[in-house]
Amino acid sequence: QVQLVESGGGLVQAGGSLRLSCAASGRTFSTYNAGWFRQGPGKERDFVSAITWRGDSTYYADSVKGRVTISRDNAKNTVYLQMNSLKPEDTAVYYCAAVARGSWSLYTASSYRYWGQGTQVTVSS
Repeated sequence: QVQLVESGGGLVQAGGSLRLSCAASGRTFSTYNAGWFRQGPGKERDFVSAITWRGDSTYYADSVKGRVTISRDNAKNTVYLQMNSLKPEDTAVYYCAAVARGSWSLYTASSYRYWGQGTQVTVSS
């Protein structure tokens, strides 16, 4: 069992930065792949970024590539999402998710077994 708690969301002006954190419980989190998804008002939950359990591979949606960096610290059971050059269209609830290492499509929400409660990111123009 893995529990995920996101933090770091908030209100920021366009062009600003935020760093989201996802703190995980469970001693085996270091063997879990992790991802970030977001859901805007009236929209589906979309892939943002993912990182493998060892942190040796990262993946990004085209809409955030070059502006977002995912990382993890397995000693702290935490995954981070550094977001720069934020745009109003980045406004959404951001969710952290995790799935045990294996042959999963990390771009697909249905691949993930565990989800956090979400943190709101609002970017004003």
